[in-house]
Amino acid sequence: MGFADRYVASLGTSNLKDDERHHQAEPLIAAALACVGAGDIGALLHRAKYADTTTRNMARVINSRARLEKELAEAVRAKGAAASREAECRQALEGDAAELQRSVTHLAPLLRLWTEEVTKRGRARKWVPENTEWDATAAHKLYRSVAETSLAHWLDSTCKCCDGTGLAERNACKPCSGSGEAPVEGKGGFVLERTKDMIAELHNMVMSHAARAGAKLRPPRQ
Repeated sequence: MGFADRYVASLGTSNLKDDERHHQAEPLIAAALACVGAGDIGALLHRAKYADTTTRNMARVINSRARLEKELAEAVRAKGAAASREAECRQALEGDAAELQRSVTHLAPLLRLWTEEVTKRGRARKWVPENTEWDATAAHKLYRSVAETSLAHWLDSTCKCCDGTGLAERNACKPCSGSGEAPVEGKGGFVLERTKDMIAELHNMVMSHAARAGAKLRPPRQ
């Protein structure tokens, strides 16, 4: 059993006792100790991914928004027979916007911290120039977009067509090529690559946190 599994199980503990007879809360304590001196948001990310259903709602909304916007644009261009599909897309986007607002409000502190991290990394790696006020505004929008999309995908990357099984009607799922992982959505090559980079950063931070916390646990009882 990995640290994530033990951590999730510990969330249901009835008390915080930690002695020779009580070990339920140990992963919670280990997670807290792993934060000391870490200098990153690994612990917050770990809890959001493994212990919060709100994050999955936000991830679902953001991941579906790009698809709906694309379908809406196609329906608007087609007109005529596509009018009903245009109305459906608009209605779905309105519903998603409301759900996104509720989720973002709940996750605002984490999203704010992650946006700051993305901004820091983007500037250090010189993604775009910020020589003028217009450049700075455009750069901020880029950092925000990459932060939102990367966090949403990382929190819930399961392919929705096959529910992560990699199979659809007994064949390899085409959208995810049988991997069970949804493809990363992006508005363009540059943004898409930056988003993938930040997803990798999120993964590394959480793995580092889990490794630090796991090292503080007692060896499993035989």
